[in-house]
Amino acid sequence: MPEIDGDRLLADLDRLRQFGAWETGVHRPTYAPIDIEARHWLAQKMREAGLEPEIDGIGNVIGRAPGNRPKLLVGSHVETQNYAGWLDGALGVMYGLELARQLPGQIDVAAWADEEGHYGVFLGSRSAVGDVSEAEIDAARNAHNGRELRTALAEAGLSGRPRAMIAPGTYRGYLEAHIEQGDALEAEGLRIGVVTSIVGIWTFRISFAGVQNHAGTTRMAIRKDAGAALVQLCTAVQHRLPTVCGPRSVWTVGRITLQPGAASIIPGAAEMILQMRDADPSVLADMEAALHDLIAEANAAGPCTVIAECIFRSMPKLMDPGLQAAMASAAAHHAPGLHQHMPSGAGHDAQILAQIMPAAMLFVPSIGGISHHIAEDTARDDIVVGCQVLADAAAEILAG
Repeated sequence: MPEIDGDRLLADLDRLRQFGAWETGVHRPTYAPIDIEARHWLAQKMREAGLEPEIDGIGNVIGRAPGNRPKLLVGSHVETQNYAGWLDGALGVMYGLELARQLPGQIDVAAWADEEGHYGVFLGSRSAVGDVSEAEIDAARNAHNGRELRTALAEAGLSGRPRAMIAPGTYRGYLEAHIEQGDALEAEGLRIGVVTSIVGIWTFRISFAGVQNHAGTTRMAIRKDAGAALVQLCTAVQHRLPTVCGPRSVWTVGRITLQPGAASIIPGAAEMILQMRDADPSVLADMEAALHDLIAEANAAGPCTVIAECIFRSMPKLMDPGLQAAMASAAAHHAPGLHQHMPSGAGHDAQILAQIMPAAMLFVPSIGGISHHIAEDTARDDIVVGCQVLADAAAEILAG
């Protein structure tokens, strides 16, 4: 079995976190100059590891091993949420690089573009499986500042480059390692999670239409306050969804906006983004039905009108049983009694790659269950053990 170089792995991760270092975390949004600098650095590291790197027209960095031996694809992403953590995504890419060194000619490595959703949803991995059209790229805008994706690609020097496509049957499978981003492993004193499934994520934009008016002179009896209507529905969601959800369901109202957003003006319009997650499509359907029932009730009661639009829907994905078994076997060797099978409550590129090849994921603990924050961290020993487990699993899969 391959023996990874833990010191080299940690040094690579420490170097990558310097691109966009922010306090104890990293600010490296997709296609920002510091993100492009990091991608070129990664391409050079791939070249030094014996891979043939490419940065494609959507920003994916793919390092291909020479030769025609059976291969695995290993990867994740390197951009970050704004002012967030240093390991989310980066861990899986650096694991892939270390595996490529230890299993020469058998590992291709990918850093998918924009998994964090600055411009789209799983933009890079979806592009690689043929699920991103030119029209979608034309229409895409930065979620934070409205910048056009075409402009961002041009300024990053990516315009005119072809987008890499991966045909079904190219690889034995896809492996992705990631920090857990929750506290399940830490709470149980465990070191490795073998992912069984990745949740579906359904996201809704809920819009409220009222009448904008003066906050001091408009009588309460005649108001059509879109902000008040939003708060009422938000509260109703918190009470209704627990009656239809599953044991691992979660939902979040992550963004609320009021128009015009002034203290002395009754909001004439409001919007909230509601996201639901579960590994069971039937549970998600029940939650969606409950949402529409609540909206119908709100419209019947008035005085504002409410409309819901589903703006993103990913279906849950099961991870490949054979690849899971190889990970579990390696975990039993390197972390005996300290691993478990578990679902992923976060979305990952693995659920996209699973559309065209067997896919599996490995988790290492997140200290305090913290992610998407500058306090995000994992014990260095756990980082090294996780990489060794993934390397052994890869070797077993390739030998099979």
